[in-house]
Amino acid sequence: MGSRALRVGAAAILCALTLRLFASGLPGKLLSWLTSPDTAAFLIYLETGRDVRFSPSQEAFSVDFVESPPPAAPQPTEPPLPSFSDPEMVKLYYACSVSPDIGALMEQPLNWDLTGDQPTVLILHTHGSEAYTMPEGQGYVATGTCRTSDTTKNVVRVGDEIASVLSDYGISVLHDRTLYDDPLYEGAYGRSVEGIEGYLEKYPSLTFILDIHRDAVEDAQHRQYKLISLEDPNAAQLSFIMGSNHDGWQENLKLAVAVAEAIKTDYPTVMRPITLRNSNYNQHKSLGSMLVEVGAAGNSLDEALNSARIFADGFARVLLATKAE
Repeated sequence: MGSRALRVGAAAILCALTLRLFASGLPGKLLSWLTSPDTAAFLIYLETGRDVRFSPSQEAFSVDFVESPPPAAPQPTEPPLPSFSDPEMVKLYYACSVSPDIGALMEQPLNWDLTGDQPTVLILHTHGSEAYTMPEGQGYVATGTCRTSDTTKNVVRVGDEIASVLSDYGISVLHDRTLYDDPLYEGAYGRSVEGIEGYLEKYPSLTFILDIHRDAVEDAQHRQYKLISLEDPNAAQLSFIMGSNHDGWQENLKLAVAVAEAIKTDYPTVMRPITLRNSNYNQHKSLGSMLVEVGAAGNSLDEALNSARIFADGFARVLLATKAE
């Protein structure tokens, strides 16, 4: 058979096979598969490694898709909160040369005469203009860094809250709302001790003198920290600053330790360590004196007020549980 006859025969066979394929519908099925969204997505995956999926409701497939946006850059956060909590019931920080036996102090009795109608507790503020961080739109007229003479926004307001709680317990309270540090900060302790002496002369019944302050803790950028309790994030931490360079300082410390223990029973992380310093902070005027720091400048006033109530409750329970029979 010649070559021409072979070509004609091969062409005839190819035509017959082609007709058979079209008759079976395979070319249409192949075309449909090649143009389907699933196949297109699979081919794109093989080519690029991108996983492209489409919902059944889509009418058509487009290769012009948008990739996921890159992760957002981390936003600056507030400075970390320093932790002052301690697993021990009462912790002291020594900034002086003395080292008292805390266990022995806690074993000694606490007895005070809270009977009668005369004032027993004096609340005052050597640095009364100390203020807190206010929410936006609720600021105050500043007289310095985190300071104001507005007694509804500074530590005088915290003293009001303490006085209210103590009064609810039936404890007679005087609240001296004088700003001894405004307009002049220097010499405030000298001015406040004159106020204390005047009250003691007028009311010999005064046994306890509470000087209420707030702390200030900041970082290198002068951003103010807030000090909060782990049990109640809406409560600022408390600290007691006690002097040790006067007669009777251990009696004052004994009171501070008892109050700290009472508070830490219910709020273990509200209390920071008691700080014992080689100063007197006017605590030589009474054997029931304490300097109480309620929160810090970074705390809000509401957080400070919550802690003021916690302090006043613990302080009142100690006084009422140990009063003279």
